[in-house]
Amino acid sequence: MNALSNYSIRDEIRDFWSERAATFDQGVGHEIFSEAERRGWHRLIEKHLGKGDGRPLLDLACGTGVISHLMADMGFAVTGLDWSEAMLEEARTKAARRKSGIRFIMRDAENTGERDDSYAAITNRHLVWTLVDVPAAFAEWFRLLKPGGALLIVDGNMGKRSWVSRLHTGFNMLARRPEPRGNLGPEMAERLKRIREQVWFCDGMPAEAVVALLKDAGFVDCVIDRNLWDIHFSQARKMPFWRAAERLASDRFVICARKPGAVYLDKPTMQSITGL
Repeated sequence: MNALSNYSIRDEIRDFWSERAATFDQGVGHEIFSEAERRGWHRLIEKHLGKGDGRPLLDLACGTGVISHLMADMGFAVTGLDWSEAMLEEARTKAARRKSGIRFIMRDAENTGERDDSYAAITNRHLVWTLVDVPAAFAEWFRLLKPGGALLIVDGNMGKRSWVSRLHTGFNMLARRPEPRGNLGPEMAERLKRIREQVWFCDGMPAEAVVALLKDAGFVDCVIDRNLWDIHFSQARKMPFWRAAERLASDRFVICARKPGAVYLDKPTMQSITGL
């Protein structure tokens, strides 16, 4: 890994995402732009976490609160955590507009400062690939979960080039066009490249490598789910051709893992089961 200190790279990551906060929700794949995509997310959440029923949930690196609101839709009592104040300003504005009761706090996802056994579920999207110390982060998340609580990771092997990406590169070479940079300008693209070179999974992040580290941290019942077609297809319909093809071909996945122990049930959930 790069010899830069942990503080330096974390500071760079925070500043990078802070500078993107104002326009973050404009990107397809960040905010949700169709009811079909929203239904896909709801299906995925219920499949792995069930109904919220008022259970406490922590959304790590919540950004502008997109996933936080999806979890609130499902009935969870949501706390959104992010290290970027600029992102949290956008999240709080959105929450006020939607009249949601989501709690937002500014903390580091690798060192949250929250109490032991605080949450029935923890979620994050596109966070793990940015982590500097993945084992420490997984140990922290394990500590925060109640016995039987679930961790839901939405991420992907972003460093792995798909066949679509390689084909696109070939077309650009033949046409003497520069490599596309997505929605980023040259400076931001170079900063993102520099960040990728310094994080834990700098050489790629296969789902199996994430699961191995989760098991080392004590998690059990780890499941890798790549059935995200309905979400990705809905996103692709809003994208230019090559970006849409890349989205459908990329190695993106969900990992669900559980902290050992009796499955946590809060009072509303217990009442719905027992009828008491």
